[in-house]
Amino acid sequence: MPPGGPRQAYLDAFNEVDDVFAPGRTHRAAWDADAGVRVETALEEKPLRDGDPPTVVETAKGGKGRTFAGIAAAAVTTVLAVIVGGQAVGGQDDTATRTQAAEAGDRDVRDTSRSDNRPTPSSTPSASVTPLSYDEKMGKKYTLAADLEGNGKFEAAKGFDKAPGKGQKFRYRVDVEKGLGLDAELFAEAVQKTLNDERSWAHGGGRTFERISSGTPDFVITLASPGTTATWCAKSGLDTTVDNVSCDSAATERVMINAYRWAQGSKTYGDQIHAYRQMLINHEVGHRLGYSHVTCDKDGELAPVMQQQSKFLTYDGITCKANPWAYPGS
Repeated sequence: MPPGGPRQAYLDAFNEVDDVFAPGRTHRAAWDADAGVRVETALEEKPLRDGDPPTVVETAKGGKGRTFAGIAAAAVTTVLAVIVGGQAVGGQDDTATRTQAAEAGDRDVRDTSRSDNRPTPSSTPSASVTPLSYDEKMGKKYTLAADLEGNGKFEAAKGFDKAPGKGQKFRYRVDVEKGLGLDAELFAEAVQKTLNDERSWAHGGGRTFERISSGTPDFVITLASPGTTATWCAKSGLDTTVDNVSCDSAATERVMINAYRWAQGSKTYGDQIHAYRQMLINHEVGHRLGYSHVTCDKDGELAPVMQQQSKFLTYDGITCKANPWAYPGS
């Protein structure tokens, strides 16, 4: 604004206003203090042109105010009237809907804020798998083909198992043919536990067995495929292919345990695979210790461990019960 206030020509222009009720006619507006209303006096018609300055109205006190403020107020009043009218026509449903939506939005914001402050739950840990026990592993059958022919290469089971007794010590090594997919540690553990059991050849403290993985053993207990077992047994004049069995290859250092029988068992033992594996070990090591085949001689009795129990439990009309131990009554 220039010093000294607005130019007179500019202020004079505010004396003329546009009547919103009579477009194009210029009126002089004044305030009637007695009546409390605004009085408008018609003047000559004066079309509005772009660039015309805003008009002012003369109040009852002779003051001048900006007409556009009144027009803005009228416009606001008109908008409010339209809104109120719309609500009256549309009913309360629209209002309720908008109110509910706003409240729902508020709740979402509040819920989000609360959830943001909550600690993030840790991811659910994967269920831990409990390792199978020795007995559980020995109670399972494993997949292995009856006609499998391995590569003939062996690997010694690692570790050392000290002889637990004070009797005659036999030192042995455990070899497992490579590529069988069987648990070499389980096999080695089974051999040590079985041979040193009181019901086995360690009975009465007369013998004790110690497993080594290096040095010179008294014999090597070998877990091998049916094909490799047959090859090593043939070196001692034994044919294991007919019944797919094991042998003590006495002409060599190896006591051969047929991996198919170890994995699958036999019909004579059914699901008693743990007991069958104990019988395999005791029977073939028994041969290494100098024991020959025998059969049972009375129905219903336990079969001798040196009976060929992989093949039969009934012999010469006498049926005996499966038995894995040299001294089962101990």
